Amino acid sequence: MKTQLLILISILLFLCCNSCSEDLVGKSTTGTISGKVVQRGTNTPLANVKIYTSPTTQTVFSGTDGIFILENVPLGDYSVKAEITGYLSTFQGVNVTTEGTVTLVFEMSDDNSLNSPPSVPQLLTPGDLSDNQPTSVNLTWASTDPDPADSLKLKFRVIVKNSLNNTVFEKQDVKTKSYTLENLIYGVTYFWQIAASDALNPEVYSEIRQFKVSDKPNNRFHFVRKSGSNFFIISSNAAGQNFQLTPSTVNSWRPKLNNDANLIAFLRTVSGNTQIFTTKKDGSNLLQVTNTQPVLGYNYEDLDFSWKTNGSELIYPSFNKLYRINKDGSGLNLIYTTADGNFITECDWSNDGTKIAIKTNDVDGYNVKILIIDPLGNLLKTVLTGENGAAGGLNFSITGERLLYTRDFSGYENSNHRILDSRIFMFNLTSDTNVDLSTLSRKPLGSNDLDPRFSPNDAEVIFVNTSNDGISEKSIFKLTFNTTNIEYLREIIFPEAEMPDWE
Repeated sequence: MKTQLLILISILLFLCCNSCSEDLVGKSTTGTISGKVVQRGTNTPLANVKIYTSPTTQTVFSGTDGIFILENVPLGDYSVKAEITGYLSTFQGVNVTTEGTVTLVFEMSDDNSLNSPPSVPQLLTPGDLSDNQPTSVNLTWASTDPDPADSLKLKFRVIVKNSLNNTVFEKQDVKTKSYTLENLIYGVTYFWQIAASDALNPEVYSEIRQFKVSDKPNNRFHFVRKSGSNFFIISSNAAGQNFQLTPSTVNSWRPKLNNDANLIAFLRTVSGNTQIFTTKKDGSNLLQVTNTQPVLGYNYEDLDFSWKTNGSELIYPSFNKLYRINKDGSGLNLIYTTADGNFITECDWSNDGTKIAIKTNDVDGYNVKILIIDPLGNLLKTVLTGENGAAGGLNFSITGERLLYTRDFSGYENSNHRILDSRIFMFNLTSDTNVDLSTLSRKPLGSNDLDPRFSPNDAEVIFVNTSNDGISEKSIFKLTFNTTNIEYLREIIFPEAEMPDWE
């Protein structure tokens, strides 16, 4: 009985072992995953892409041809992931079986593919089809980027065309939502457009709008500003809208408007000489008036000339002589020569044409005399003589009964011609009396008042005030006469400006 039981157990064990051998022999327990990584849209192979599975098995990197192989992957279900800097990570699900190699293709999109572009710029000012715009126009617009991280990258391109020619002006990389166009041309229509960019997406363009600059300037204020060593002339109105009359590349100064002639005369350096030029209010029809006899004298910045009221002639100094010349450059005549040989530096012609005020000085700018002569050169009156220090700034009132001038009240004289306490005086030619306008208007201590000019109605005076250090900024002020108060009001009207004219 025991023998039979042992035989039965042996048979069963044999059968079990034989069955197990049939299950394992010729069967694999791992598989292979292979594939290729390309850029979406171009199918360009991507190298060095990290390929790995979840659950974790192994990690490989794609070759230069974009191909990768994961070998000996245990059988089962996996998520295969591809990732590389600059592209959006992606994954695919696979089932690894004994049936063979699983092949995948990864199409990867770059990081920017999901980035949204900026909004289309909305043009704000000036309004579409607006006219009578000044020659300096501030363009404004609105635009945003839906991706907060791109806000700092947002830049704009300003595109401007005009109706005068085919010139296209572009300003790149504007980081604000406004831009000021300067020195526009009177009577010309301008077309403008804004392009927005976040440096990731293609530019987004606004609509095109247009505006027109006023037909011609009618500015009554003129003054100069400085660019490097050159002066350039600005015209302006009471609202402070400025127009640059002359370029900053050419030295031009002492503007004087004559409404009857509808011309602005000024001084300009030509081949080392100072000449008188005229131009229309918009800067056109430039004419050099003086040629054979230039404007000459002590310190070219102090040199001054004057129109005849009707705009037919001008008078100007040349060392110790005073000349008159027609506005077209003809008819040059000598009308006065100083008796002592001193230079004539400044002059002004009264409104009725009967009187001419001149300022003379020696070669150092001192020993100043202010004289009144007639157009024939006869001496009528001496306003100032025998005073130490600098003086100048001549200007008649409308009636010709009063004369503005400045004088350094300190009487200081030095080789650098520094002025310490220049004050504005108003001289009455009938009573031979002076009024100190600077003291009445409380001129700041340590400053100089210079270049006074009556307003067109004689109720105000414009002038320059600056520190007496000789290097500080100069600004133009207005002084209003007040008959009810002994003190007069002064207020700044044009900062960083000098040599004013108000007609």
